[in-house]
Amino acid sequence: MSLVEAMNVLVVGQSGGPTAVMNTSLAGLLGAARFSKIYGLAHGLEGALHDQFLDLSHLTGETLDRLARTPGAALGSSRRRLDEGEFERVLDVFQKHSVDALAYIGGNGSMWVAHHLAERAAARKYALRVIGIPKTVDNDLAATDHSPGYGSAARFLALAARDTGLDLEAMTTFDDVVILETMGRDSGWLAAASALLKQQADDAPHLVYVPEIPFDDERFLNDVAAVHGWLKRAYIVVGEGIRYTGGAFVGAATNGVTDMLGRMVHGVNDGPGMVLARLVRERLGLQTRCFRPGNIGRSFSACVSEVDETEARRVGECAATALADGHNDVMVALGRVMDERYRGGSETRPYKADIHLVPLLHIINKHKYLPREYINAEGTMITPAFVEYALPLIGDVPPVVRFIL
Repeated sequence: MSLVEAMNVLVVGQSGGPTAVMNTSLAGLLGAARFSKIYGLAHGLEGALHDQFLDLSHLTGETLDRLARTPGAALGSSRRRLDEGEFERVLDVFQKHSVDALAYIGGNGSMWVAHHLAERAAARKYALRVIGIPKTVDNDLAATDHSPGYGSAARFLALAARDTGLDLEAMTTFDDVVILETMGRDSGWLAAASALLKQQADDAPHLVYVPEIPFDDERFLNDVAAVHGWLKRAYIVVGEGIRYTGGAFVGAATNGVTDMLGRMVHGVNDGPGMVLARLVRERLGLQTRCFRPGNIGRSFSACVSEVDETEARRVGECAATALADGHNDVMVALGRVMDERYRGGSETRPYKADIHLVPLLHIINKHKYLPREYINAEGTMITPAFVEYALPLIGDVPPVVRFIL
């Protein structure tokens, strides 16, 4: 549908892989926005290219509350790379419809797109205000302590590892090894989160491997054999992006298949989880299962963290306020506030987040990797420092009863 001419027009789009709270940020933005007209882009900037807009100006509070608890990307997402001519076409469409502001919800690529649009608008002296709203389960956006979406995906993986670990323990006389493959092409934030509910040394997971630390097949087999020799079972977590010293991905597809962004795509029978499961069976002779939850882990609404949900809504609300105040070419970021009484002490530190704005220029073309101090010296398990960082983000989790047999 075509837009009607209106003063003070806001357009919002969603881009990249959806999360369980991506729409929560959208609901926060829409609920706090004070624009005459608000339109949603159908499938990100592709909607602008095709003049496809959704009128979001008159949604009720009840609808926004339901939207806030809806996983996925309600406006439709996109991973399409636009060429320079298409960026100009987007701005042409925006100007034709008197768009004053753009809010773009997404991850690293989306923040680059937002910054590029702000730059190109300025070059043509078009007073378009642009703001980025962070979203990524990978938690790899720079200049923010963490990103909305990560806490819920981390919660899912922590529960998945704990619960299926108890399943493996119950079946120790039959099953030997479980390998859980997590998302995270370049960073290990999700793989590390799988161990957040680990209480004792023999709780699952027993081994965690992240992309930031070069992988070695022989060392891996020795690790698995040692754990199995001790417990008669082994629960292993691997990030999908683990790679060898030379940079080759573990379990890289041999058919050369890539996605539209040129990234390698794992097939049904490849990927690190499946390849390592076969390696364990062949070399160690152990019964091995591989779990690959994939998109389930980033979109499962039943595992939304209350902390994540609250923060996702707050960043959307902050974006609305920032645009109304005239801010441009910035992203909403989360910071961490620690009570001064606990700094440098040994007590558990209370968690509180603040929200602020950072220039998009400080974010684009940067990648936030899992710090080395968050993984032990052997490269196989998280440290207390990571637990202190990530545990508050997943919210409260009911304890379980575990008998030691």
